[in-house]
Amino acid sequence: MPLTCQTELRSMTARLSGEIDHHAARRLMRELDQAIESRCPRTLVLDLEGVSFMDSSGIAVLLRTRRRMLESGGSMEVVNVPPQAGKVLRAANLQKIVPISFL
Repeated sequence: MPLTCQTELRSMTARLSGEIDHHAARRLMRELDQAIESRCPRTLVLDLEGVSFMDSSGIAVLLRTRRRMLESGGSMEVVNVPPQAGKVLRAANLQKIVPISFL
């Protein structure tokens, strides 16, 4: 699960690609935690355009990352959600607590 981050001022965009499943989730959470810790963004944009598969582990990643941002006084949004991942996020009704834009 490749993760690339770009920071401009206090805004960070994290681009995720590949599969977000139970095998990748723990590592992805750790990498996102490290990026948030080192860059201290006020806003975080998670770009999921490159995600080819997501299961419920992806929901856990998003909720944990959102909690991390809220604890540090920041905010998070999720953009470019592909159709398969969108089905998972809609089934969990995640768009009610995290701003999400679907492809």
